[in-house]
Amino acid sequence: MTGEGLSKQYCRVLTIAGSDSGGGAGIQADLKTFSANGCYGTSVITALTAQNTVGVSGIHPLPVAFVRQQIEAVLADIGTDAVKIGMLFSPELISCVADELERFQITKIVLDPVMVATSGDKLLQDDAILALKNRLVPLASIITPNLPEAEVLFGRRIKTVAMVAEAAAGLTSLGCANILIKGGHFDDAASDDLLYLGKEKRSRILTGTRIPTKNTHGTGCTLSSAIAANMARGKDVEEAVVLAKEYISGAVAAGADYVIGKGHGPVHHFYRFF
Repeated sequence: MTGEGLSKQYCRVLTIAGSDSGGGAGIQADLKTFSANGCYGTSVITALTAQNTVGVSGIHPLPVAFVRQQIEAVLADIGTDAVKIGMLFSPELISCVADELERFQITKIVLDPVMVATSGDKLLQDDAILALKNRLVPLASIITPNLPEAEVLFGRRIKTVAMVAEAAAGLTSLGCANILIKGGHFDDAASDDLLYLGKEKRSRILTGTRIPTKNTHGTGCTLSSAIAANMARGKDVEEAVVLAKEYISGAVAAGADYVIGKGHGPVHHFYRFF
């Protein structure tokens, strides 16, 4: 775009994730979130899912070589200011993505270690977890596991709020300095997240009120994408997380009363606009 002789630049964000045919999570949620947070979104699709608000009925991973081709096509031409990584499915795919991010020297990376869908369906192969720890976590600026995902990465149960801080600090040993553990799986009135900033060895609780709704499909995708969008716009990790928490809280609240599908509906990604 040009205007009066001056070139304009978009803040660019690339999502590397799976496609959700129901539109509430995955690539579809990421692109909506990027747009809603003032960024130009590009995408690399890693897997196709047959999915709706009730569950995942099929997963079709794309060939690793084609995923690599997508990454190269986007980064060699358009480039990006930040990357959000979601569903990767296999160790071969994880290695491919890590190789390409290193080759293009991408430094702002938000890793959402997607392992299980809201419906309970498994989205990550067992042997991919080790590859995720070894190849991608060390490249990430921040990882955003929910409690079950944090337990898998940490290697032990997280039964209390106090244990969340211990787990977050412990997860930095995997090579990522900043950890956001989402607290939505605790059964209390709060929906607090814990951000651990490794370089400062400091924890920050991001408070939230649990909203009575079943429309929570894609909340993790949306939160991590909002963090990436804010980082692309020049915010540091802490401010990016705070702004993303505000956004997802508003999106959940605004979408709480909508009826779409028979199961877990989506959040309202564009609540600030309509």
